[in-house]
Amino acid sequence: MELKTARLTVLVDPAKKKAFEALCARQDVTPSQVVRRLIRDYLAHYGISFVPSGMDQEDEGVSKS
Repeated sequence: MELKTARLTVLVDPAKKKAFEALCARQDVTPSQVVRRLIRDYLAHYGISFVPSGMDQEDEGVSKS
């Protein structure tokens, strides 16, 4: 779990934003949760790994050099 956060500003069509927020509400998730999941899935799809901010690299099984 990430311990630090950063803001990502995304511009979208207002009607698309409204539909997205409504769908998120029906699924009982926040838009931020969905976007974070999309980013994780996109990185995984392309084989990109990362250590979440705020996590000690040794906690992730990565040795510090």
